[in-house]
Amino acid sequence: MRLIAILLLLALSCPVAALAQLALLTPSDDIISQEAPVVITLHLGLFDPRGRQALEVAKAKRFGVQHLGEETNLLGALKPVQEKNATTWLAEFPVKSPGDYTFYAEQTPRWDTAEEEFLIPLAKVCVNALALEEGWDEPVGLEAEIVPLSRPYGLWSGNLFSGQVLLNGDPAPYAAIEVAWFGPSPETSATLSAAPPACRVQKLRADANGIFHYAMPRGGWWGFAASLDADWTIKKDGEEKPVTLVTSYWVQAREIK
Repeated sequence: MRLIAILLLLALSCPVAALAQLALLTPSDDIISQEAPVVITLHLGLFDPRGRQALEVAKAKRFGVQHLGEETNLLGALKPVQEKNATTWLAEFPVKSPGDYTFYAEQTPRWDTAEEEFLIPLAKVCVNALALEEGWDEPVGLEAEIVPLSRPYGLWSGNLFSGQVLLNGDPAPYAAIEVAWFGPSPETSATLSAAPPACRVQKLRADANGIFHYAMPRGGWWGFAASLDADWTIKKDGEEKPVTLVTSYWVQAREIK
């Protein structure tokens, strides 16, 4: 018990950098109730939660979907779209059969001048089709990922979302978690201009098993992000530089009417 307390104290004493960007991955709908096939549109990008804006992002390094244990590479479906001052990406996907579809993306490394490190944004989101709730709690094998412990769709505002942070398939103890509200959809602008900057990104810690909980106070898309140190480096200007994996999970909460 003393050792656990010491580890927790060390984890909480480590400074957590402000979340500057997280990978955005949202579908046109997260629940498909009509008979298949139904074509959904997936929006991929990079989101700055403090500035409330999209950031320029290159084509993803990896993009796919996992459905009932089978994986499909969707990288070829991505098409660039100009969104205000940034390039984002769209992909259409035909949902043909029941079950949970977990979409995932890995962006190319981005150099962070302020921290002198590389950032690799990763993201996941789940779409349910025809009420077959199977597969939403399965990892997809990203180097760093958040696995939901509560069903990640059919959520009301005020519901508690629970997840577990994994690094190389193992729980990431005391991982730093940051939470950002995106808004109703990529097409509907949402601002938090009246809120202080500290309110725009919520912060918490996972427990010793990498598990965290957060109650979403309003409807819209919510991004949960964990920043984890990779055990490898990338060379820049002849020097090996550290790599931080910023992995996010997106869920939609609906207002009760």
